[in-house]
This record gives sequence, C-alpha cells and structure tokens, in this order.
Amino acid sequence: MSFREKMPTSPKSPLRRRRSSWTGPWLNHPTTSFKQAVSAVIQAQSPRSRFKSAASEFSDVDRTLSLSDSIILRILEKLPESQSEDVSLVCKRWLYLQGRRLKTMKVSNWDFLMSGRLTSRFPKLTSVDLVNACLNPSRSSGILLCHKSILFHVSTDSSLDLDFVEENLLDCEMVDRGVRVLGRGSCDLLKLVVINATEMGLLSLAEDCSDLQELELHKCSDNLLRGIAACENLRALRLVGIVDGLYSSSVSDIGLTILAQGCKRLVKLELSGCEGSFDGVKAIGQCCEVLEELSICDHRMDDGWIAALSYFESLKRLRISSCRKIDSSPGPEMLLGSCPALESLQLTRCCLNDKEGMRALFKVCDGVTKVNIQDCWGLDDDSFSLAKAFRRVRFLSLEGCSVLTTSGLESVILHWEELESMRVVSCKNIKDSEISAALSSLFSLLKELTWRPDTRSHLSSSLEGAGIGKRGSKFFKKR
Repeated sequence: MSFREKMPTSPKSPLRRRRSSWTGPWLNHPTTSFKQAVSAVIQAQSPRSRFKSAASEFSDVDRTLSLSDSIILRILEKLPESQSEDVSLVCKRWLYLQGRRLKTMKVSNWDFLMSGRLTSRFPKLTSVDLVNACLNPSRSSGILLCHKSILFHVSTDSSLDLDFVEENLLDCEMVDRGVRVLGRGSCDLLKLVVINATEMGLLSLAEDCSDLQELELHKCSDNLLRGIAACENLRALRLVGIVDGLYSSSVSDIGLTILAQGCKRLVKLELSGCEGSFDGVKAIGQCCEVLEELSICDHRMDDGWIAALSYFESLKRLRISSCRKIDSSPGPEMLLGSCPALESLQLTRCCLNDKEGMRALFKVCDGVTKVNIQDCWGLDDDSFSLAKAFRRVRFLSLEGCSVLTTSGLESVILHWEELESMRVVSCKNIKDSEISAALSSLFSLLKELTWRPDTRSHLSSSLEGAGIGKRGSKFFKKR
C-alpha cells in the first residue's frame, strides 16, 4: 500500500484543515495562466476577501452592497430634490446615508434635540434653526400663526395677547442646555438660529463650534452680546430685539459697542428692532473695518444715527426696511459725511415722508450706483427730488411707489448722466401719456428698461419711433 493510501481521511484530520497552498489554483487547473493564479492568491490573502464574498452572495438581492458609501452618496446627489425624502425609505443603510447628506434643518421638536438623536441622525448638519422648537406648542389647536421665520400654534381656549410668544418660550436655562447638546454633537456647525439664549449658551457654543460663521439671535439683549466675542470666526450676524406683538428685548448702545469690539471680522450685519443712537452705530463702523453689508429693519434708534454711517469705510450695501421713520433730526447737512465704498441702497416698506431724514440719507449715500425703492409710502415728487444728490446712479428700480408722478421721475433721472438701466413697476401715477420727448430720448439710450407702471399701461403711439429696444443690447419690456 502506498503512503498516500495510508494517510488519514477523518474529517478531523489536520490535513483537512490545512490552508491551501499558493500553488493550488495553478496546479489544480493547468490551463490557468500564471497571471490569473497570482491574482487569485492575492485575493485569497486579502483581509477584505470575506466581505467581498459575502457581498457576492447577496448580489442577487441588493447589488448596492458592493458599492461604497462614498459612491452611493455621489449617486444620491444626482437625484432631484423631490425624491430626496423617498431615498431614506429604501433601507436602513440609505436612511443613514441620507442623514449624512442633509446640511440644513429647522427643528420643531425640542425633545428630538435634547435626546441627542438630532446630531446622531444628521451628523453633517451645518445650519440649524431652533426658534420653532423653543416654543411650547399648543397640542389642542390646529390654528397655526406665522410671522416670518416663527411658526406657533394658538389655542382656541385662550385669547391671543401681545405677550403670547414670550409667555410660551422655553426658559433660558433650557435653551442653553439645548445649545450645548447641539454644539457638542455638531462640530461642523456653521450657522445657528436661536431665541431666548443667554451669554453662557453662546460661550459654550463658541467653545464647541469654533468654525461658526453665521449667527441669528432672536430676543437679543445687551447681556446676551457679552458672550459673542468668543465667536472669533463670525462673519454674519442678525440681531432681533423687538418684534411687535410677539416679544420684546432691548439692544442699546451698550450692546452695539460690545458687538463692535467683539466681532471685528464681521462682513454682514442686520439690526432688527434694535435701539441705539449715533454712538452705537459709530462704534460698529470704526471697529468692524471689513463690514460690507448693513441692514436696518424696524429700528428704534434715536435721532442723529444716520450721521454715523460715514464711519463705515468698507460698506458696499445698505438696506433699510420696515421703518416708520428714517431720522427725524439728523443734524446739520454740512456735518454729514459719506460712505466712500457704498454701491447699493435699498429701501423696502418704509415711510419716506420725513424730508430731513431722506435728505441726510441721500447725502450720506451720494456715491451709490444702484438704487432700489420698493413698496414705500410717502415718496412723493418732493421727496424723490432729493435723490438728485446721487452722482453716479447706473441702475434705478421703483416698485409700488403710487404717489410719485411722471414729472417727478423725469426731473431726477435727467440729472443722472450715468444711468444705464431702469425698472418701473406698479407706480400708478406714472402715465405713458405724460412722457416727454426728453424722457423718451433717454429711454432709447438705456441698456435695459422694464416699464410696467400700471397694469393698464401701454406705450404711447408717439414713442414708437424713438428706437427703444433697437440699439445693441437695449430692450423694452412691456406686459
């Protein structure tokens, strides 16, 4: 009997458990090339071979198991937004991957944040809005009230008073706890919107999220701004102090000065419902040297604040909205400076019947190239005539200025030698029949003209030969 016949054949024999030789694939299959044999050996020695074999067994069930997470994420990014929510219903793996894709979220359930599920379910969030989650909901009512970014349910059992939102806010300590939970779980956070936070909440947030760049603080106060200096990389800031009918808080010159000294790298700033005066605005202009965009909304500032705008040397865009007045007593015109870098002035939903305030504002902004006035009341011919102070206007947009007349418009724009584009929409007192030859000649030289002062407006037949829309890129829109 040969030696091979005497070898043990028991299943428990060590020879049965011996690992196959690297020459096995080659010797057992003489037709296999040496290159194929080497490839098979490398695969057998690889520690990932077990996972690949497991994936191949289930390939008939789910072929995406062989794809890495990064590849699937690249595929999911190609899907339209309408199908993004359906993706998370496919399987648990896709649910997790879809959570990694989400970057922005408005939280409505405070318990979801406090339990830690928000940061574990969506680990890559960069923008979080906590305002609606900070309101105690009224479960017994289907009445939903909306004010800009704030949504809240109103109970039918009690009447809605002016302090409704303030009475139903989470207390400051609870909000600070939520901010800490979010900060510790979201190291990539770049933007946060929160209401009723305190100085300690901001300090903890700045410590955990050092890359935070944008912050929106509702119900802001001077004390809250003491913690803002810790946010060293802050670039955009929105402060909301008083919102009529919802809540009230005070941001005075003290808070504006603290802000100016702590956020010297700000590029964009919005002050909504804030108090203050010349001193607070001046401090921001002197300290925030790279500030390019300033928005003033529903201000409660003392008279004389406009003169402080001349201290903003890098300001490019100024937006004033929802203000009942501009500045009733801006001071002597000879003491008013100007913003050297200002390019754009936008007035939206403001009362412009304050002649002194308008004169001071236009004097400070005399170098703008773009002027946009929308849905402002009180802008009559006398008020608009003050716009002759502008020296370099290239674009003018008027919308919803129902008091301004054709003659008032003409008296100003004929003084602007650099005007290139104009847009006039829903200004019912501006009539086609009142357009003069000088005005029609100006229209023919414009690069762009949108003319819809009234829904019944039609271009007068006397202007058909003016050449409007026939010179280069010039065109005339009429709807």
